[in-house]
Amino acid sequence: MAFESLSDRLQSAMRKIRGKGKVSEADVKQMTREIRLALLEADVNFKVVKTFVKRVQERAIGQEVLKSLTPGQQIIKVVQDELTELMGGEQTKLNFALKPPTVILFVGLQGAGKTTSAAKLANYIRKAHNKKPLMIAADIYRPAAIKQLQTLGRQLDIPVFSLGDQVNPVDIVRQGLEQAQTDHNDLVMIDTAGRLHVDDALMEELEQIKSVSHPDEIFLVVDAMTGQDAVNVAGAFNDRLDITGVIMTKLDGDTRGGAALSIRSVTGKPIKFVGMGEKMDALEPFHPDRMASRILGMGDVLSLIEKAQNTVDEEKAREMAKKLQTVSFTLDDFLEQIGQIRKMGPLQDLLAMMPGANKFKGMKNMQIDEKKIDQVEAMIRSMTPLEKNDPDIINASRRKRIALGSGTSIADVNRLLKQFKDMKKMMKQFMGGKGKRRANPFNMPFM
Repeated sequence: MAFESLSDRLQSAMRKIRGKGKVSEADVKQMTREIRLALLEADVNFKVVKTFVKRVQERAIGQEVLKSLTPGQQIIKVVQDELTELMGGEQTKLNFALKPPTVILFVGLQGAGKTTSAAKLANYIRKAHNKKPLMIAADIYRPAAIKQLQTLGRQLDIPVFSLGDQVNPVDIVRQGLEQAQTDHNDLVMIDTAGRLHVDDALMEELEQIKSVSHPDEIFLVVDAMTGQDAVNVAGAFNDRLDITGVIMTKLDGDTRGGAALSIRSVTGKPIKFVGMGEKMDALEPFHPDRMASRILGMGDVLSLIEKAQNTVDEEKAREMAKKLQTVSFTLDDFLEQIGQIRKMGPLQDLLAMMPGANKFKGMKNMQIDEKKIDQVEAMIRSMTPLEKNDPDIINASRRKRIALGSGTSIADVNRLLKQFKDMKKMMKQFMGGKGKRRANPFNMPFM
């Protein structure tokens, strides 16, 4: 996961200072020394590191911090504020055209994920802002680039304009924009060619496309895995095209995170979206404050809530809460519950958003095996409606049949039934107190 190593190092540096009732200048200097090393190791630009550490040190040694009643907590707040500021301060919204269509141009090196990002963003804006998108296939050089965009377009039910790979990209864009006017598309995404390196031919072509399309946004797509190289690429593209923002892909991978922390300072342009996986909905608006909070191990409750609001059926959640309060929910309800949570994304990512999750014993190294959850779903689906409603009737022969039907073992079926029984018992105790308590409809016995 992105930032994991940096997150561990920063949290370790601040743990020593967190609970201190009295903090000296020497303590602050020791902490900032460790922070500097952690950032450099994460491939953050050295000039950015120097400025960041200086600002933290100046503020942390200030009178209002060292003489406060909780200096350790205050210093952590300083680090969080400065980390947020480093990544842009606050979320930068999309620029929409006053007169449709809004045109978004995607640029970047080959392999950074431009084509996929164009499709993901078209899908995101269509849902979030009720737009009617058209994607223009203007990458005529990469084999199968046009086909890839068309495949994604079919998958998402978004039209793709193409004139093949024998027409000049500038003409493709010009005619694509005319098509958007004819079809009343109020959002146009232009997928352009990349190279393995920055060169004049690439830049000249992109400058011509920019001149023809008058884009409202020019998004540079960079691969977070390339680290410091991504920052250098961003500088080069910004100098020639004056980009409006960055989309960072593969931030869910095993990356040190240096590019995400450096790009704003080096280019002056914000990261607007981050790719957090391969699925078509795995693109998120970038919130510097939330990312800073996650890096420092404080979770990201707001993003977790937003994911739930976007994917969980409210009516079903209310029904589930009611069943949990009366302890009348069945294995069918439990199956529904699993499905609702899985819609929100990989469970590992959801756990990472929970405040203090990293402090729970064994949580950091815990790997959630999605296959085991598949097995749980298969076992429940292999039960009869009567069995799902009343698991107590599931005797030895029934357990054998369920195991055979779900491709699992009798031991797996026994484990599921025991966990479900324990969970109901726990819920009964939880609801046994006076007055109604708010139940969480997403308690998972195997988590």
